[in-house]
Amino acid sequence: MKPIFKIVMGLGAICLLAALILYLINSPKTAEPFLIAGIVCVALGVRGVSALKGFAYPIMIVGVVSTALIFPQYFVEINGYKLSGLITPLIQLIMFGMGITMNYKDFLGVFKAPKGVFVGILSHFTIMPLLGFALASMSSFEPEIAAGMILIGCAPNAVAANVISYLAKANLALSITLTSIATLLAPFLTPLLMKLLGGSFIEINVLDMMWDIMKMVILPITLAIVLNELLKDKIKWLNSVMPMVSMFGIAFIIIIVTAVGRESLLTVGPLLILLVLIHNLMGYTLGYWSARLFGMNEKDCRTIAINVGMQNAGLSKGLAHGMGKLGTVGLAPMIYGPMMNISGSILASYWQNKPPLGEENENESNKSELNTSK
Repeated sequence: MKPIFKIVMGLGAICLLAALILYLINSPKTAEPFLIAGIVCVALGVRGVSALKGFAYPIMIVGVVSTALIFPQYFVEINGYKLSGLITPLIQLIMFGMGITMNYKDFLGVFKAPKGVFVGILSHFTIMPLLGFALASMSSFEPEIAAGMILIGCAPNAVAANVISYLAKANLALSITLTSIATLLAPFLTPLLMKLLGGSFIEINVLDMMWDIMKMVILPITLAIVLNELLKDKIKWLNSVMPMVSMFGIAFIIIIVTAVGRESLLTVGPLLILLVLIHNLMGYTLGYWSARLFGMNEKDCRTIAINVGMQNAGLSKGLAHGMGKLGTVGLAPMIYGPMMNISGSILASYWQNKPPLGEENENESNKSELNTSK
């Protein structure tokens, strides 16, 4: 670890210790800035540890959430303008960034591996919605908060699943195709599943939700793919810029959702976090064994597990905002996003050290495939 990272990590430890002492002597208001500074320093410090580098962003998100919980008044509105109005444009920007990494060939993968695509899509749009419905039904949450658990289950899989699949020595080509097809199907399947499973919790307007997904996901991705085909060399610089822009956008959306839903989150927080964790981990587990049931090989089982367990939390938050229920329906998606990144990184680290039995390590070809998708 470079000296600068050691210094930052040390500062983080000192700040967290100071926050703990101040809390213990009943000075919470004084402790709060030290808590936030400590989390941010730790997030920056772990970037200097190769084994922990992947946790830097999730830790930073914990700092973002803490900031919104402690100082919500700064992230709800500015001079009468509600910051929640920025959520849709930010999601469109994030989806545009996703589209820049794609091309039309990603959708043709369905013809190369029809069984894998069928099993992956079927597993994704049955396991996660039903799990969300079961957990919501068992909870004692108010209907709008419970509906958020169903909403995250009905969402398409996250683009982060492609990175996790690469790290886990899974089938990257299949993962890219699953992400593309699930996103393409989302304007139809997500509203219909939400109406079927979530309609008893809150009112769902299927056509409005279809249009919200079209304008937040399909239109920006389509624009990005077209630009990528027409101006390949001229917009290559976006490949390095958009990931950082997307990370900032996700963090800003999370801070807004947390600030708006602060009171509800403080009321149901621990139980909601537990149920979201169960949803996420059961998604990985049932996704893996559903692929096993269909006789898929180990690499494909890993791919389907990852793509089932990782949901598009950003889209779910955007849909919650579109319904005017960001502070309630948006809470489960807000928690799910950072949590799946942490659990996905842990799962990838575990599988990375366990190459699929009977198969050659295709790390280089996977890397080439990932670069091609960009």
